[in-house]
Formats: sequence, C-alpha cells, structure tokens
Amino acid sequence: MIIDGRYRPRPVLWLRGLLKLMFRKDPRIGPSTAGGVAPAPPRGRIVSPAERERLVKATMDQAFRKAMDGRATGRLAALPDEGLYDVLFATPGEPRLPEDAFGRLRWGGLFVYVGTGDAKVARLAEAFDGQNGFLLETPPTAVWANTWGMRIPGFTPHGQYFAARKTQLIQPGDVTDRFTYQVELTPAPDEPEGYAVTKSIPGYDNLVYRLRQRFPDASQEDIEHRARKFVDVVFPTFLTREAAFLKILQRDLPEPYNRRVPRLIEARKDERGYVHKLTMNWLRTGGEPMTQFTFAKQAAELLAVVHDRAKVMHLDLRLDNFVITEDGVGFVDFGSAVRIGENLKQSPMLTSLFGEMMRTSQIQRMLGRMIRRGDVQNEEITAAHHRVDKAVDSFYLAVQINKPHHNPEFEHLVRYDKSSDEARALSALTAAILRPKHPEKNEFKSAIDILRGIRRIEMRLNGHTAERRIASAAIPFADRRQAVARASA
Repeated sequence: MIIDGRYRPRPVLWLRGLLKLMFRKDPRIGPSTAGGVAPAPPRGRIVSPAERERLVKATMDQAFRKAMDGRATGRLAALPDEGLYDVLFATPGEPRLPEDAFGRLRWGGLFVYVGTGDAKVARLAEAFDGQNGFLLETPPTAVWANTWGMRIPGFTPHGQYFAARKTQLIQPGDVTDRFTYQVELTPAPDEPEGYAVTKSIPGYDNLVYRLRQRFPDASQEDIEHRARKFVDVVFPTFLTREAAFLKILQRDLPEPYNRRVPRLIEARKDERGYVHKLTMNWLRTGGEPMTQFTFAKQAAELLAVVHDRAKVMHLDLRLDNFVITEDGVGFVDFGSAVRIGENLKQSPMLTSLFGEMMRTSQIQRMLGRMIRRGDVQNEEITAAHHRVDKAVDSFYLAVQINKPHHNPEFEHLVRYDKSSDEARALSALTAAILRPKHPEKNEFKSAIDILRGIRRIEMRLNGHTAERRIASAAIPFADRRQAVARASA
C-alpha cells in the first residue's frame, strides 16, 4: 500500500496500529467533550472474578486515588455492621442499588460502581443521576486493567465505571423525627471540595406529607394548619436568624475557630425580606482520627469561644450538629441560636417560638427527665430547664463527650473505648458536672470550667500534677491573668 508517496506493507500498518493501542498513554477513555457517555471499549470475553478485582484496582488507581486519600474506603459487599464510609466500591453480583449504598455513606460520600456490561452500567447509573439522594458525578467511563503495562485486545480486562455523590441527608420519601429544612449539597466550583451546603425552606406539600407520616391520627385541617405555619412563619424566621448568626460568628471568632463553624456564602430573601435559602461552605467530615480526649477538649474549647467571644448560645448541640473536619471539631446548624443577653420578650413572635422550643426540644425533654430522676443536680443547669440559657449548651456538651460514637459519622474518626482510662475519667467528669458533691460550691458553671476539668484530667493521666500549668495551656483567647486566677481558685 502506498501512503504519502511511500510504500507501507499491510503487516507493518497492522503492527503499528496494534502498538499504538497497546502503548497508548491515557490509561482510560474519559467522557466525551460533548458531555455524552464515554466511548465504550470493544466487547470482549466475560471477565473472571480475579479480573474484575483487577478492574476495581485499576479504577481506584486511575481515577479515585485522590478521593480515597485519608478517607474511609471500602467494598459495599464486605462492610462491618457499623460505621460510615467516604468512598464505597461495588461490582456485579454485589449490593449496588442506591438504597444499598445510601445508609453506609457519609454525607458527601462517593459510590463507585465497576461493571463489564455497558448497557447494564448505563442503566444503573440512571438510578443515581439526580435521584434517590445522589448526584451522578462521573458518567459511565471506560477503564482498562493493563497487562504488563499494555492493553492487549481480547486479553486485557476492560469495563466501565461511574461515580455518584450522596448529596441528600435523607433519601426522598423518608421521614425523620424532626421537621427540618431541605438540606443538600450542590455543586460549587469555587469551593475547595467543589460543593456547598444549600439550606432552604421545604415546600408546603412536602411538609404536609411529612406531618401526615408523623401524625397519622391528626385531622387534615390540623396538618395543613401546622404545615402553613412552618412554611410561612417558623422556617423563614429561624433561617433569617441563622444567616445573621453565621455573619456574627465569622466576624467575632478568631482564627482558627471561625473555620470550625459554617461560613455564609449567599442568603436569598423573599419579598417580605425573610431568608428562604442560604448557602454555606461544606464542613466535610473527615481528617485524622482523634482520641476521645481530643474530641472532648476541642468541643469544649470551641463552645467556650462561641459563648465568650461571639456571645452566642447554640441551644441545639445534639451530636449530629457536631462535625469533625481537618480543622478539628466544629458545630453546625445555628438556626436555634440566641445572642447572650438578647431580649426575646421584645418580640411576641420570638417569645412564642422559643417558648415552644424550650418546652418541646429533644435537649429540653432529656434535661427534664434527668432532673426528675435526680441525675442532674447542678443548679446552673437545672435553672436552665425550659429556659433560653447557655447552661443548656454546657449540659449537652457534658453528656455528648461520653458517647461520640452515637453519631455514626464518627466511628472511624474518634478512638473510643468505654473501658479505657480516658473514657472512665471523662465519665467521672460528666458526673461531677451534673451532680456536684457540694452544689453550693459548684465549680462547673461554664464551658471554660468544663475545659479546665478536661485539661486537669489529661494532666493527671499524663503524670502531671501542677494545676497551675492550666494557665500556660489555657485557651488562646483568654487573658492569662484571668486563667491564672481561675486555676488558683
């Protein structure tokens, strides 16, 4: 054959084409620039289980090594009974449906499916494409498991994979005990993780459905009245307040604490001036595992800063409003927050809303039960029952530091052993906070006092006995003379 005026024997042309295919630099064929599905590799023989594992490894190495770095990764078919993961892989014959993956992924986690049938992979990807709580992040894409560093047609295993990110907190149709906002991850190219948190008021029909599931015996009129009140009054009020508090926190919290609470990106208002949607940066759960002591110490330290620097009470410090990021323990969901010293009585609406919340919230109900059982005798805390008071935060902090794994997101992030010395010491500290031996001389009246108690135990367990060292290790924002005075008291 003559090409460009030069003779090329047919065997040479065939061999050159084969060598190009075998030694091609790009180890995978990505999505087309037109946004369609990636070109499928030639159909080959059925791959064996061992070859399928080679495809999974090739997919990990070629496309997800960065996403897996420092993150909890596993195979959906071989997970322990407890714990959440950041990246999960699945192959044909294993659990692979959205409902299989959703409950084992952290919020924002990736589900990656690696298969060998192009049509089957594409059909499964559709179930993750903007539905069932997921967003399809990588459409079906070809992958080859190289043989001796080469691709040999008819011999090298090949298939397709796709990746979907968990963007919803709960799957569509599920109902929780709390009538909260619509919270989801949305693409945000300018953010470090590529996503931001969007919090918006749920639709009226959606809320009617949720209320109906929660209160099946309630009348339709009552259900609709409640839904309308939530949509028109309650949610807009608290969402508007949360946007304001996020600004206060970023303004008043020093570094690095302001990185451990959400940062407001945008707040959209309705015609009445109420916020109906706000966008925040994503405090993604992850980072290096920490000890229970570190978890307790960082939580107490942050709460002390929020109280004393920003003058803000959180009032809803349930464990699912804690996060652990690369910057440490953080708090989210400031929708129920109140400024210390704020006079809520100036607004009849706020008086009514917070009065109802202080009677019905999970924290207040728990506090009431523990007071009745005699488990809480600290006068500062008992006085906060049914009241807006920063002692509510101190109460729940003292309880939460003893059960970090009650938040499944922390299974791999907090090293916790209830029989360990630090767990027993922290449990004793909680008992001392809630039931002081001498109530009239209660030493735990604030988050700073709890932090001092944690540091004192840490020193004792580490063989240190000098109480005055608390002053040199005091929280960064405290005045040294005040810290010394507290340590000497």
